[in-house]
Amino acid sequence: MIKPRIALVIGSTRPSRFADKPAQWLLAEAAKRDDLSAEILDLRDFDLPFFDEMASEMWMPSQSEAAQRWQKAVAGFDAFIFLVAEYNHSITGALKNALDQAYTGWVRKPFSAFGYGGVGAARAVEHLRTIGVELQMAPVKSAIHLAGGEFMKVHPMAQGAEMSAVAEVLAPSVKATFDDLVWWANALSSARAAARAKAA
Repeated sequence: MIKPRIALVIGSTRPSRFADKPAQWLLAEAAKRDDLSAEILDLRDFDLPFFDEMASEMWMPSQSEAAQRWQKAVAGFDAFIFLVAEYNHSITGALKNALDQAYTGWVRKPFSAFGYGGVGAARAVEHLRTIGVELQMAPVKSAIHLAGGEFMKVHPMAQGAEMSAVAEVLAPSVKATFDDLVWWANALSSARAAARAKAA
C-alpha cells in the first residue's frame, strides 16, 4: 500500500478569508496519522488567470505558465480535501476556476471537503461533488462540516476561539474523511497503475 499524499486545497483567496485557521488545524490532525501525508495547497500561491484557453488541458496544453504550474502541483497528489466557503449556495469563483484550470491531475482521484459557514457549506460541498464527478474524480461519502454555533465559536468575527474548542465535535467526521480518502487513494492508485501498464 502507498502512503497517500493528500492536498488540503484552500479554496478562497480573499484577504479576510477564514480558511487558514481550519486548514492549519486539519494539517495538524493529519500529522497524527501514519497512513497518509498532507500538505496545504493554497490558491493564493498560483495567481491563476480566469480560464481562457483554447480548450481544456485534457485536450491540449495550456498556454498560461501559472496554469501549468498549478497543473503540475495538482498532479503530484493522490487525494484532495477542499476547504470550502459557501458563496450564494456554491463554491467560490476562485475554486471553480482552479478546478477548470487542471483536468488530468484530478482524474480518478478521490476527494472530500471541509465546509464552513452557517450550514457548514453543505450546499457548496454538494455542488463541488457534482463538479468533481464531471472532472472524473471520485467523491467520498464522508466530509467535514463546521456549522452554526460551532462555527461561531471559532470565527474571528464572533467568539474567535481556537479550533480546539470544536475539535471534539469534528473528530468523528475528520477520522471518517481521512479513512475514506486513504482507502480510495490506495484503491484508485492501484487501478491507475494497472491501466497505465495495460496501455504501455
